[in-house]
Amino acid sequence: MTLVQTKLSKDTMMQLARTSAIAIPTYDRESTEIGIVHLGPGAFHRAHQAVYTENAMNFSGGHWGICGVSLRSATAQEVLKKQDYLYTLAILDKSTSYQVIGAIKEVLVANKQSDEVIFRLSTATTKLVTLTVTEKGYCLAADGSLDLNHDDIKHDLANPEKPISAIGFIVEALKLRKLNGVKAFNVLSCDNVSGNGDKLRRAVLDYAAQFDHNLQLWIANNVAFPNAMVDSITPKTERYTVDSVSKAINAQDNWPIQREEFSQWVIDNNWQGERPDWEKVGVIFTDDVKGFEKAKLRLLNCLHSTLAYCGSLASFVTVFEATSDEGFYQFICKLAADEIIGSFVPPKELDVNIYANEIIQRFLNPSIRHLLAQIAWDGSQKLQMRILPIIRDNIKLDRSTTLLCFSLASWFEFISRAVKNNEEIVDPMADIFYQTAEILSDDTTKVVTGFLSIDAIFEQDLVNNVIIKKQLIKHLTSIRNTPAKKLSTLVNSL
Repeated sequence: MTLVQTKLSKDTMMQLARTSAIAIPTYDRESTEIGIVHLGPGAFHRAHQAVYTENAMNFSGGHWGICGVSLRSATAQEVLKKQDYLYTLAILDKSTSYQVIGAIKEVLVANKQSDEVIFRLSTATTKLVTLTVTEKGYCLAADGSLDLNHDDIKHDLANPEKPISAIGFIVEALKLRKLNGVKAFNVLSCDNVSGNGDKLRRAVLDYAAQFDHNLQLWIANNVAFPNAMVDSITPKTERYTVDSVSKAINAQDNWPIQREEFSQWVIDNNWQGERPDWEKVGVIFTDDVKGFEKAKLRLLNCLHSTLAYCGSLASFVTVFEATSDEGFYQFICKLAADEIIGSFVPPKELDVNIYANEIIQRFLNPSIRHLLAQIAWDGSQKLQMRILPIIRDNIKLDRSTTLLCFSLASWFEFISRAVKNNEEIVDPMADIFYQTAEILSDDTTKVVTGFLSIDAIFEQDLVNNVIIKKQLIKHLTSIRNTPAKKLSTLVNSL
């Protein structure tokens, strides 16, 4: 338990800046009005979007204070209110730096303060609504439309003036703005979901259509829903985080946040309207968000999954441990250079070689404990986005696939061992793995054939590819014939 007596607050902030190596707001926080309402002020928002907004106001001012709206939990309000909604960002790398963030001016709890939330959303000073509510918060059906049978949506349709869903709040506020002649706000999803703006727009328009076709048309014509991509590893705030940060800044901060140094925010450049000067503090506005998403999937996510499976087979626990091994380091560098880069056309704003190197250096951050076991979850779903498309594109381009097939063979062995040892497999297809007899075989040809027979994962173009199948059998055999301590040598020899 920390013994720091001074509490972080607006009254103590200046003193902290004089006595500690800590950055504080340089804009006039007291006179700054709220211009953004953010739904879902969790850890990622406080470490990412709120920080970009803070830095933009430090750079050029503007009335871009944030009202955070927690849809259910009162924790953010209860903790942050006691310290004037200030909190500390700790940037974790080989050294740690600290910054007090003042962008959040208030936090409301939607299920207790719905009227206040609607007021804040519908007032003319609110120019932008942002969200981190996860894909579940969009209440979508399997076909991408709004799920009208979702419990929250059913509630909101029956009680539109007392909504509980993000979609309900957005539409009710836009309805009031239309009625009162107030210009519409734009809506920016910050969730780690491909095509997040398109999905959110569909949900909002579907909901509005249940009440008023004219409202639906007004929203469609006046509200932008740009797609965006976000990236930065943000570990959970633990008790040790509170203690270490409070000690470092010499003031008690009961809800600091920590984040790796790397941070990326890419936003569609297809919308008009007021917004903070984010582009001056590192945000990329582009016409090719999908290109950035593909780069992230193929480099960050493919390399992550590769390390998760072959690193776990080598008895490593974290990304840092696996990448710090010389053999594994050389392997992922070669995988990125020889088989991932060149498999796709990167966006014009991205130097893909620099980006790949940045990612691998992020893996070497000693302050980030990213568990391989956690990355390994849901492999049957992740592989279909992270590895299989690269294999397919390389086949079309007549490029090498051997290293990618080693990644895939590592997953085969990872799952096979779990089945043989009757271990829990965190994957939506776990039951199918246990029911596929070939996975238990000592014959690697049968094991590969067994996995490829799972048509929910593998389509016929890969199942019938003789070269891919031979590579998978060869690599799986090598993995099984190599002790865990020697896997580093094996991957370095590929």
